[in-house]
Amino acid sequence: MVNTKSKPFHGILIYRKNYRENDMLVKFFTAEAGKKMFFVRGANRPKFKMISDILPFSYGTYEGELRGNGLSYIDSGGSVKHFDQISEDIYLNGYATYLMGLIDAALPDNVPNKIWFDKLFYALNLINNGFDAEIITNIFEIQLLPLFGVAPDFKNCTVCHEEHQIYDYSEKFGGLIGEQEFAHDSHRMHLDQRTIYYLRLFSAVDITKINNIKVNRVTKQKLRQVIDKIYDNSVGLNLKSKKFLDQMNSWKINLN
Repeated sequence: MVNTKSKPFHGILIYRKNYRENDMLVKFFTAEAGKKMFFVRGANRPKFKMISDILPFSYGTYEGELRGNGLSYIDSGGSVKHFDQISEDIYLNGYATYLMGLIDAALPDNVPNKIWFDKLFYALNLINNGFDAEIITNIFEIQLLPLFGVAPDFKNCTVCHEEHQIYDYSEKFGGLIGEQEFAHDSHRMHLDQRTIYYLRLFSAVDITKINNIKVNRVTKQKLRQVIDKIYDNSVGLNLKSKKFLDQMNSWKINLN
């Protein structure tokens, strides 16, 4: 029987979970309706016809019923592709999974957000094509902060709102402070100006127009420290994918 409510939609698979013995719950970030959870009947049966369309890191055009409330339904996959390099590399896999976890935590379900749909697609595409996954992750983390209710000022001094030559980051004031204000926060982060430069750049760069960004290892570590501190103290988000990412990075350090 043809489902007359079925319509095409563009989706990026961000989550899947086995449900009962043979079925599966699959969450897509759709361009048309935001994040949606789909019930896929028989997905774990050996000869399920859509198995390749709902593999991790799948994206493309699907046919299905997008319900306003409750579970939605997929009828078929149309033009479906996969981020193959991400699927095959455990490190890229970790970063991509974390990005999708951030999106899932930051955005409400069932609310269209084409801007962030495009950003996620471009970010995953860049990672899949060899762009530095750490940098893409940093950009996402910084630009998603306002969606978590945290909006640091990375443009000017948070206190006087003027341009300065030297800045530091202040959790007390919620953003950058100019050197004239350093005395007002004894717990400022004491960041070097190269790290400040990338914080400011990452807060403003259009991820859909990135060509190339190179950051040395020392600065990457400092960026990781300050972003982690903001997320730990101001956002309070604890994703399993982030813990796994931290473990992977510790493996890399030990191997080097």
